[in-house]
Amino acid sequence: MKFLFPIYLIAINIASFCLMGIDKHRAKRHLWRISEKTLFLSAILGGSFGGILGMHLFRHKTKHWYFKYGLPGILILQIAAGLWIYLYRYL
Repeated sequence: MKFLFPIYLIAINIASFCLMGIDKHRAKRHLWRISEKTLFLSAILGGSFGGILGMHLFRHKTKHWYFKYGLPGILILQIAAGLWIYLYRYL
């Protein structure tokens, strides 16, 4: 049971990374796109690291300030929340 959360984080980060890649692929071919709301939602649900990695690897959404600063901001908040929960629970 205690291994479910790390498995969830790995899965959501892989999904976030893939969403960035798929959206970049679709953008190049002028196809139907994944909404920015969906990309941010995947980051908020725990996939911020995968989203950042995909953003830089695929060079996608790097000129949009709300992605450039928003995804790292979400990651920082998630790390801070995780540390707070860990310290509150174990200290």
